[in-house]
Amino acid sequence: MTSPLNPTELKIRYANYKLENPKKRIRDAAKDLAVSELELLSLSVGEHVTRLRPEPKALLSEIEALGEVMALTRNEFVVHERKGVYSNLSFMDGHNMGLVVNPDIDLRLFMGQWKSIYAVVLETRGRKLYGFQFFNARGEAVHKIYLTPKSIQAIYLQLVEKYKADDQSIGTTVDKSVVEPKEYAKDEEVDILAFHKEWIQMEDTHHFFGMLGKHQLARQQALRLAPKGYAYQVDNDAIKRVMHQAAKEEVPIMVFVHSRGCIQIHTGKVKKIVELGDWFNIMDPMFNLHLNTRGVDQTWVVFKNTKEGLVTSIELFDEQGELIVYCFGKRKPGIPELASWRKLVHTLAPNN
Repeated sequence: MTSPLNPTELKIRYANYKLENPKKRIRDAAKDLAVSELELLSLSVGEHVTRLRPEPKALLSEIEALGEVMALTRNEFVVHERKGVYSNLSFMDGHNMGLVVNPDIDLRLFMGQWKSIYAVVLETRGRKLYGFQFFNARGEAVHKIYLTPKSIQAIYLQLVEKYKADDQSIGTTVDKSVVEPKEYAKDEEVDILAFHKEWIQMEDTHHFFGMLGKHQLARQQALRLAPKGYAYQVDNDAIKRVMHQAAKEEVPIMVFVHSRGCIQIHTGKVKKIVELGDWFNIMDPMFNLHLNTRGVDQTWVVFKNTKEGLVTSIELFDEQGELIVYCFGKRKPGIPELASWRKLVHTLAPNN
């Protein structure tokens, strides 16, 4: 169900909020005002925001023509920004999923979440930033695309005009229904022997998700109940040490961050690391990562079997047990895990 808000009243509330909190971002403002990001953004339709027709597959298919852009995917505690070209886009027949597979822009798209699109022009650091923002039914951003100085702005403007919706009124409604928490098996209900056997005999990391569903396990619960030696918890500063060491030793890594509708992946070396208060940042020319370390409740090292041998990941969870970011060494199907990555992660083992 949806619950309409009076956009005029909300616009007044938001204007007053911005006067008192001029440096707050729209996502934080939405949280403080107990509304969604989309509800606040839609108040500026007709100004610097244009509502587009909800045709994400069609629009995404034309993004490549913009040239280099910046793809942004985030969740509550991590922002993942990657520059590149939106080439090699495909959608899976029979599944509402899409893929963008490139060395730079690398995405997994869960299109059932992509319900509305807005073109947005932001003022930042004295210049205009042009972009497309995609939202789910609850008004949460699932993905954003911004132009860079190398993008073709004329094509962006053509796309905005092409996909512009007839309705350009301010405000919108979003799904306010209560989300029932997913039910999982209790520890004592899990067939531990079968679970352990399936984990140990895994041949592809993608089988892990199916295994969780089969045994009705939450991911964090599965790590706690894992076969001996296949998962162990480490301190929450471990990710910092690994990233610093990966930068120092030039170990190429993979960094995964997801929203409800998109997984965004960076593959490559990291170089410039900047720590500012609670924020741990990677600030490379083509890749930026911003991790709010206050949101990290647990960190795990996890091992999964594949046909090419063990694959090692570091997985960070928030207080609700939600996975917020996870990292591997650079790898591809058919190629064994980098020995340099495994050696680096091995330094986190409890007996070291």
